[in-house]
Amino acid sequence: MNQEEQLSANDLVLLQLGRRLQADGYRFITPTPLTHQRVNQRDEGQAADGLRDVFGWSRPFEPGLLSADEQRQLQDAQVIDAFDGRLKSRVRWSSLDDLLFVHSGFPTDAADSVFFGPDTYRFAQLIHSHLQQNFAPIHRAVDIGCGAGVGAILIGRARREAQVLAVDINPAALRLTTINAALAEVANVEVRASDVLQGVDGEFDLIVANPPYMADPAGRAYRHGGGTLGAGLSLRIVEQALNHLTPGGSLLLYTGVAMVDGRDPFLDTVLPRLDEKRFGWTYRELDPDVFGEELLNPGYQRVDRIAVVALTVTRTG
Repeated sequence: MNQEEQLSANDLVLLQLGRRLQADGYRFITPTPLTHQRVNQRDEGQAADGLRDVFGWSRPFEPGLLSADEQRQLQDAQVIDAFDGRLKSRVRWSSLDDLLFVHSGFPTDAADSVFFGPDTYRFAQLIHSHLQQNFAPIHRAVDIGCGAGVGAILIGRARREAQVLAVDINPAALRLTTINAALAEVANVEVRASDVLQGVDGEFDLIVANPPYMADPAGRAYRHGGGTLGAGLSLRIVEQALNHLTPGGSLLLYTGVAMVDGRDPFLDTVLPRLDEKRFGWTYRELDPDVFGEELLNPGYQRVDRIAVVALTVTRTG
């Protein structure tokens, strides 16, 4: 059964909307939530007058902007809702290369929100770079905490011979990944519920992950990493992934680290797990300072900065 055959009637409406946006040449690069908020606070950001405003900027719009048939279809599928006398989309559509991805509308306040933003673009660049520099066959790959499915879909497109799993504990993420995989026409991506790799057997030639890495009091799935300052899930991924790599297989982990008093507590914790006889690894900061506004929140009083990092681990023995 391919992805399209797995979709409900409401999900097929979303797939058809994605195809319509692609055909219309729709493009939208999704910024950080703070940038999104500031742009929408401008006078011209108060109401939508085009599809980028509706499905990119998540702005309320007047009935009549969409055709009556399309509006009715999207309302019946619960894609758009009434909002202060106008209408508003529950989802956004973001561009990545020549692909479109559906994800949660702005603001992403719900506990099961599916996020897409600058971290997603950096994660995609990390995957692209790895695939361009490594030509070993990939028979099995997995995207842990797949969200909108970006990692799995990029690998599936680049390595058509690979069996690619997209796993997440969030049913909303699994649903949107299935839609995005169908839109991207990648038949080699399988979507499955799993808490990290607990529901998955066997070894993988490539494991990728872009987990949440913040300490979020609201506990939103896409944002809250758990543990000390949000590092808990990233550490779990490393621990489980190392035991699921084939000889020569690699883990690509894109995550954020709260740097404390000039030290990197994530790297300090991970290093003892990287047995030099079994693994080769690289570690680098991709951006030294992101989400600076978070330093005002409880728990971050001793944090110097939040950096995004890439950990690449390859099993050598």
